[in-house]
Amino acid sequence: MKRPKLRKASKRLSCHKRYKIQKKIREHHRKVRKEAKKRGHKKPKKDPGIPSAAPFKEELLREVEQRKQRLEELKQKQKLNRQKEHEKKRKLEAKKNAATVKEKAEGKESSGKSKGKTKKPLNKNSKKSFCRELMKVLEASDVVLEVLDARDPMGCRCPQLEQAVTSSGGSKKLLLVLNKIDLVPKDNIEKWLNYLKKEFPTVAFKSATMMKDKTMQEQVTKRHARVDFSETSQYFGSKCLLKLLQGYGKTQDRAIQVGVVGFPNVGKSSIINSLKGKRACNVGLTRGVTKSMQTVHLDKQTKMLDSPSIIADPSNSPLALALRSIIDPEGSDSADVLEGVNAIINHCSKQQVMMHYNIPDFRDPEEFLSLLAQKRGMLKKGGVPDIENMAKLVLCDWTGARIKYYSQPPGFQKPPPYLTEQKIAEMQEGFNLNNLEQENSNTVQALKHPSPASSIAFQSAGMTNGTIEENKVIEEGSERENMETSKEEEEEEEEEFTESDNDEDDVEEEDDDDIREESQVQVTRKAKPGKRQTNPANSKEQRAGNERSRSLSFSLDKPADEDDAYDFNTDYV
Repeated sequence: MKRPKLRKASKRLSCHKRYKIQKKIREHHRKVRKEAKKRGHKKPKKDPGIPSAAPFKEELLREVEQRKQRLEELKQKQKLNRQKEHEKKRKLEAKKNAATVKEKAEGKESSGKSKGKTKKPLNKNSKKSFCRELMKVLEASDVVLEVLDARDPMGCRCPQLEQAVTSSGGSKKLLLVLNKIDLVPKDNIEKWLNYLKKEFPTVAFKSATMMKDKTMQEQVTKRHARVDFSETSQYFGSKCLLKLLQGYGKTQDRAIQVGVVGFPNVGKSSIINSLKGKRACNVGLTRGVTKSMQTVHLDKQTKMLDSPSIIADPSNSPLALALRSIIDPEGSDSADVLEGVNAIINHCSKQQVMMHYNIPDFRDPEEFLSLLAQKRGMLKKGGVPDIENMAKLVLCDWTGARIKYYSQPPGFQKPPPYLTEQKIAEMQEGFNLNNLEQENSNTVQALKHPSPASSIAFQSAGMTNGTIEENKVIEEGSERENMETSKEEEEEEEEEFTESDNDEDDVEEEDDDDIREESQVQVTRKAKPGKRQTNPANSKEQRAGNERSRSLSFSLDKPADEDDAYDFNTDYV
């Protein structure tokens, strides 16, 4: 037997109910319209767009489309950056977890062993390891090339390094390589070459900032255009330097090792790449890319030794620490970066800085950074200029090869105490100096140099002291501990000083009270014989005077905070 089909409930309503619902809806709409009228709420007007009769309508529409495309690209970039940051965080967390697991396992294994026998290996990024590798290069090399930035050659010289090489004995030689000569006016380079050649043999050089490697594929942009390596891979002065080193090797009748040393971002690794003709050493804008000694064979007779950077001594001026310090500005403290930028701006010509950055007049370096941040759109929430990140960018520009600035050589040449006439003659032995001068003039003539008007005049701070010996290096952790202990000592001294001051104040207050009591006794003694002659008017005046004096003394004894305070509980008439 078939099952009877269940019918669905009907949606039909009675007319009375339907009309009632419609009436309620109409009343509700009327009420909403009345409330909107009272509030003054109006419907948002639609954008009419660009009228067809308007001139340049097509160009305006294109600009609007381009803006939309730019916004979409920005959103995509931000999204990719966020994803990258999340990935980095995940990797870091995974590494930390793995490290903690390893430490726990090692702790269990080495629980029975003594702690005194175990020694921690030096970190590659530590300053002590840098010094150790630098000393290896100095001991192994027959010729030491001290690389100087042509924009500030005197600031790139390290007296401790020069003294170590000159006083080492034997046939160790020191050459100065004046790098980045394309960023300095022609007359300024000639002056510096004439100044430096009187102390050490000096070579003018322009290294290649970007060498094309065999393994490096041709980079292609979004528009399918090939990257041009012609400007970045050009180098000048390599033939002159090779001839000089090969000539010295022939005089010695043996293969020589050439160590390349200097402060960070002067172009040590890029000089080796230029001499080799290809990318043999890693190069980067960040400081401290080279962390250990690297050997590069130029030919059978010459071997190049790349070294990590010289560590600037913390006793140097803020300018020297900002430009020559091994710490990267992105990872360093913002206060140190701001101090470094302040020192750089104070040592420059203000008008030339304004012309270079295309900003109006500024009173101090902080205002300069805020103006530059507003111009470049580096703003925080609420449109506040991001001064800290702007300072890091400015410092990176000055330490890199972006900004063209120059410094004048000293007017009076006074060689350092470790450089005697005999030492200078020893350093110049075995080199063809006449040929060197001619080759330097050729390299200077072949390059295009900026005009003095387009570059910034810079006031050098002199030679930069560096730490070469591993024992003299102070790591950041020990520096912080010393700072904390010194702060604690200062706080203890201040507390003792305040306690002694309080004791002195108490003694002074007791003395003042004794003096006041004596003066009151004297006044009463004087007033006794003339008691009958006093008038009531005079007594009233005296009372008023006493009250005023008391009020004055009370106001003087009060501190400034109590004077300014107003008691709202009492009513003053």
